[in-house]
Amino acid sequence: MPDIQQWLDQYAESHQNPINIQIHWWCVPVIYWTICGFLFLVTVPIVGNLAVPVLVILTLYYMRISKRLWIGLLLFSLLGLYLNFLLYTRIGDASAWVYLSLFVAAWILQFYGHHKEGKKPSFLKDLQFLMIGPAWLMAKIYYRLNLTL
Repeated sequence: MPDIQQWLDQYAESHQNPINIQIHWWCVPVIYWTICGFLFLVTVPIVGNLAVPVLVILTLYYMRISKRLWIGLLLFSLLGLYLNFLLYTRIGDASAWVYLSLFVAAWILQFYGHHKEGKKPSFLKDLQFLMIGPAWLMAKIYYRLNLTL
């Protein structure tokens, strides 16, 4: 399995265009959050909703590929869960429409960004890149803060 830097380098290959990069800064977190939101709406015995166990598994995946980067992604996930909780307590099941609208809009923008880039999205080569997108953005934040991965 590639190490985190190899994953990030491969991901960066199709993310060089400034427009595509800016779109990713907005859309990757929105897509991540809306997926968490959809999972938040699925109730399961014991844990309450499906978002919690899925995010635990995802956090374990991130721990495996980076001994430090997973912490930022865990904090982002917890923030997302909290925002999902707030939205759900305000509008209930109607939050599904918010998630769906934002999810579709964000993917349309993502594909537009890749059209501007002139390269296909990385996940079309390997589905694991769907999980590397958030890590790529978090790695950029780490670099700006002089934190190691």
